[in-house]
Amino acid sequence: MRTLNLGILAHVDAGKTSLTERLLFDAGVIDKLGSVDTGNTQTDTLELERQRGITIRAAVVSFAIGDRVVNLIDTPGHPDFIAEVERVLGLLDAAVVVVSAVEGVQAQTRVLVRALRRLGVPFVFFVNKVDRLGARYQEVLETLAAQLSVRPIAMSAVIDAGSKLAGVEALSPGCEPLFSALCEALGENDEALLEDYVLAPERLTEERLGRSLAGQVARGLVHPVFAGAAMTGVGIAALATAIATILPERRPDPDGPVAGKIFKIERGWGGEKLCYLSLTSGTVRLRQYLDLPKGPERVTAIQLFEQGRSHGVDSVRAGQIARVGGLTGARIGDAVGGDPLSARRAYFAPPTLETRVLARRPSEKAALWLALNQMAEQDPLINLRRNEETDEVFVSLYGEVQKEVIQSTLLTDFGLDASFEESTVILVERPVGTGTGLQILFKEPNPFLATVGLRVEPRPAGAGNSFALEVDVGQMPAAFYRAIEETVFETLKQGVFGWQVIDCHVAMTAARHSSPASAAADFRQLTPWVLATALSAAETVICEPVDGFNLEAPAESLSGVLTLLAKSAAVTTGSVIADGVARLEGTLASQMVQSVHQQLPGLTSGVGTMETGFDHYAPMAGPPRLRRRSGPDPFNPVEYLLRLQSTRSSC
Repeated sequence: MRTLNLGILAHVDAGKTSLTERLLFDAGVIDKLGSVDTGNTQTDTLELERQRGITIRAAVVSFAIGDRVVNLIDTPGHPDFIAEVERVLGLLDAAVVVVSAVEGVQAQTRVLVRALRRLGVPFVFFVNKVDRLGARYQEVLETLAAQLSVRPIAMSAVIDAGSKLAGVEALSPGCEPLFSALCEALGENDEALLEDYVLAPERLTEERLGRSLAGQVARGLVHPVFAGAAMTGVGIAALATAIATILPERRPDPDGPVAGKIFKIERGWGGEKLCYLSLTSGTVRLRQYLDLPKGPERVTAIQLFEQGRSHGVDSVRAGQIARVGGLTGARIGDAVGGDPLSARRAYFAPPTLETRVLARRPSEKAALWLALNQMAEQDPLINLRRNEETDEVFVSLYGEVQKEVIQSTLLTDFGLDASFEESTVILVERPVGTGTGLQILFKEPNPFLATVGLRVEPRPAGAGNSFALEVDVGQMPAAFYRAIEETVFETLKQGVFGWQVIDCHVAMTAARHSSPASAAADFRQLTPWVLATALSAAETVICEPVDGFNLEAPAESLSGVLTLLAKSAAVTTGSVIADGVARLEGTLASQMVQSVHQQLPGLTSGVGTMETGFDHYAPMAGPPRLRRRSGPDPFNPVEYLLRLQSTRSSC
């Protein structure tokens, strides 16, 4: 079976879901086209998606183009739901990046293309809405190359762009102007083809050009660009042909060992957990046990996505995607068996906002916590946090739209009326130097039956946290080392000042236990104290998130815009003035973004636009801003030991 896991990716409102509908309609999967405006599309199934006209959760639909089975995954386009996109990208064999012919390359377009290139996922472009007033196909082609650092090849010619009569002509590889454009683009990476183009162009048949094009697309060297209008179907046939012939496919082995990945979790009508499983190898049957990170789980139901629908089956084979029941301990991102794709991850920016969630009715506090936990199963990056002492609940966010969606979901799905405080920026801590901590078994003041020594040191910016053993692993049970490692990563969520510690390497330098008295709990309780000592010795600096921005405004308003940016402590790294439009790019502290967005329309007569996205963390000036800590504080040893002793006494 030839299969293709295909992602449809775009900035919000570029026409991604409309393109999905058109592909399904042309493939004969649906009898009637749905519309985002009327809320009856095939892939936007949540009531909130239909109401708002945006995609919030990834959706799967499977259909055939020729003899190739396409598992099409529709993903959100709004930047507030980038976490949903992250979980999908690692599954893809290829993608279609949709760009509006009117708005052109937008902030989310850049984010997605960078992620696809980083992961090595091949993709083609579809320039949509060529029939809309203001459509500028040729300019968009130039922008793709200039702003995205890709090698676009125009596979379509647009006639009367920007009018209702706009037409699209699929260019033939054997005829001009595509023949020369193809040969020049492909020749950059194929010397034999380039030589024949110069000396013997008659050797370059359409078949040979097609093979070379498919090969270079698979390697991410070139990116064909198709044009059309998803709403009317203009230009869609050429794109469908490209999906069937140009994009790389898989031939998965249904008889191999079971391997796959869980990329989405939802709840059924009865509250049961349903896991979306992309199977890359083997066959999974009803009542079969699957190896998951937390232990084996038995499959109790299988709903297969096939021919535009999902239906109950007894088994699912490699290359297919199914909704599986019975995996109660599964989490998003879990590898099933030895999935070779599990290591392919997208690294999008973490959420930079946090808000406190309050139940309007005090009696619903417990229900609110349970509901948020269930929502966190479906979106782990909301990073649910609870301060048990004050009974405060916090969630992390990418933006204000996401806050509104969570609030609406709590009300419609759980019947809970919740309020959200004003969002605040999430800061982080980075270690400045190297520090060590050590507590020795049977030596005061260590009350635990364990020896733990740790060293912390900074890692390069963006490298994340890591843990390594620098001790003889044979001197203690493996469970003790696992307990230490898990506790290290948990403790790093609250650093010296209460913020998460990032870009930190922790090495275990000493370990000892007393057999048979020592238990994993001794190491779990001792590790935070030792790590806090090491972090205090290394010292940490508080960093704030900084966004990159691209701003466009009329040239006559440039002076006021520059003044606004200067007052906001923005750093401008590039500026161009052309055709009466000023284009600026630079960086700006995330906490100032909302203020600039609010003031920009007044300075530019309402026509100025600014796109932003997380860029990096930077040290924050001024006195350290403290974050209220939840749980025992290992940076205060006396309080920490007393809290643990009190907890053990009450058990």
